[in-house]
Amino acid sequence: MTAELFTLPVALSTCAGLLYAGVLFVVALVSVLASTPQRRKDARATLTILVRRRTR
Repeated sequence: MTAELFTLPVALSTCAGLLYAGVLFVVALVSVLASTPQRRKDARATLTILVRRRTR
């Protein structure tokens, strides 16, 4: 019974983590491979926002 309660939250958190990792990968790839300097700069700024560490 208890294992059934944890299955859905674990699956959802796994999907969310994989989606976030995929977004980070795509943005990092764009920041390196974009054809124009402005797009590379924008992608790097977005990547900085996504991986920024917040103080608690």
